[in-house]
Amino acid sequence: MTAHEKIINMWDGFKIRSTEDLNVCLNDFRILFAYNSAKIENAEVTLQTTSEIFNDGTVKLFSGRPDTLTEIDNQRKCHSFLLPHIVAKNQLSLDLIKETHEVTTMGTYDDRRFFVLDERPGEFKKNDFVVGPYDVGSLPDTVEADMQELLDEMAEVQLLNRHDKVLKAATYFHTRFEYIHPFADGNGRVGRSLMNYLLMIHNHPPITVFDEDKAQYYEALVCYVTNEDIEPLYVFFQQQLEKTWCKTFEH
Repeated sequence: MTAHEKIINMWDGFKIRSTEDLNVCLNDFRILFAYNSAKIENAEVTLQTTSEIFNDGTVKLFSGRPDTLTEIDNQRKCHSFLLPHIVAKNQLSLDLIKETHEVTTMGTYDDRRFFVLDERPGEFKKNDFVVGPYDVGSLPDTVEADMQELLDEMAEVQLLNRHDKVLKAATYFHTRFEYIHPFADGNGRVGRSLMNYLLMIHNHPPITVFDEDKAQYYEALVCYVTNEDIEPLYVFFQQQLEKTWCKTFEH
């Protein structure tokens, strides 16, 4: 039995039937995921601060920017928001993606995005925001159509019953989502949350992308941009899956 199969068996053994069951299973995972997902793009985020916000709702000592605390707290709110949708196995939709983005980024848009460019949390980008050395990103006028096309492709995942194929489909979704770059900000955090959402509604355990491994993560994303090759990211996510649950149990 492979390490992947052992983790799948562990997840199946949790016998998740309710929001409460899922919350218990993800109790330690949610903190490691939120910390690392935010840390990838914000060096001010700390594990201690993340743990305090998730567990106590307060922070004892923090000298960084206030919007960093908002960003972490939004991760906590996003976790709670998605739980019932995961248990109900609601399929991804444009509305659910927008709601996830709104919860994740509310109160974190800078003045230029909010007042000058008229960008809003929960709305697809209105300006030509691109990312990376290859200027990746759909044009604002095509974002909604590109996202709907992606969702139409992902609807086929419902027919899959092999966990390796579910992970590969989730890898493809994440790659395409980041390539489309549908929002003015928060695409990385939202994309990682939605990838895990897709995994969990298909009975697959979620994954943390660790900040210490972000160089390999970015390199794998670039492989899709340059060669339309998702295999490096798929292999990377397999590695991160094993690391995720080893670290979660240690935590």
